[in-house]
Amino acid sequence: MAPPRPDLAPDPGLERAEMEALQREIADAAVFEDDSAFDPSTLGDPLAAASSPDEAPIVAGVDQSFLTNADGEQDRALSAVVAMQGGEVLERVHAVTPLEIPYIPGLLAFREGGPILEALETLSVEPDLFLFDGSGRIHFRQAGIATHIGVVRDVPAIGVAKSLLCGSPRDDLENLAEGTRVPIDANTRVDAPAGTLLGYAVQTRQYDSPNRYINPLYVSPGHRVGPDTAADIVLALASSYKLPEPVRLADSYAGEAKRGLEE
Repeated sequence: MAPPRPDLAPDPGLERAEMEALQREIADAAVFEDDSAFDPSTLGDPLAAASSPDEAPIVAGVDQSFLTNADGEQDRALSAVVAMQGGEVLERVHAVTPLEIPYIPGLLAFREGGPILEALETLSVEPDLFLFDGSGRIHFRQAGIATHIGVVRDVPAIGVAKSLLCGSPRDDLENLAEGTRVPIDANTRVDAPAGTLLGYAVQTRQYDSPNRYINPLYVSPGHRVGPDTAADIVLALASSYKLPEPVRLADSYAGEAKRGLEE
């Protein structure tokens, strides 16, 4: 097990070339295979969790919201974290920090990583696994926000993105059946050998109708989780919604906390 790497924390004051170099260092330090102290299969066994809830893994969902200034410009990030165990919410925390750079594809961690790390500092429980609204290994330099924060904290982490940043799906992704997973391989846009398995398009939910369909999620290892385990966990935690429950609740809490600050 590698130690935490606070020296690799995202610094929004870096030049773009320095940010990209730091991401390559993050990717080199990341572990894209299973290396955790809990059994991931228990996440999909509600009977096991109900019989011994105190022994179930603690899973935290992480999501963001943004606050605007008087000119209508986004100037602060609100990072929300919801920790769950055995299907129950243990703790909710959030942090608000200034936004220092605009959104740049592939450099999300430098915009949102600071407030996430600040929110995690206020969490009293120690999650066994983190699910981030954002990419992990499915990233130009194999270092999305789930990988970056996972390495900095040295925690098992999974990226759950709503859109495909890069990589090539092996099959068509339109109107997939519920439960389907389609491998996403590295292509020329990714700093990895062509054909490297980056993660999966995972269809957690689907309409029972030929006239409309739900798009898949793009699930990839962040740190200390393999691609197949990442897909298994997201499917197990999706319950009756598209998003895995910890991320869905973090998204809801981010909105709630934002409304509370704006009132």
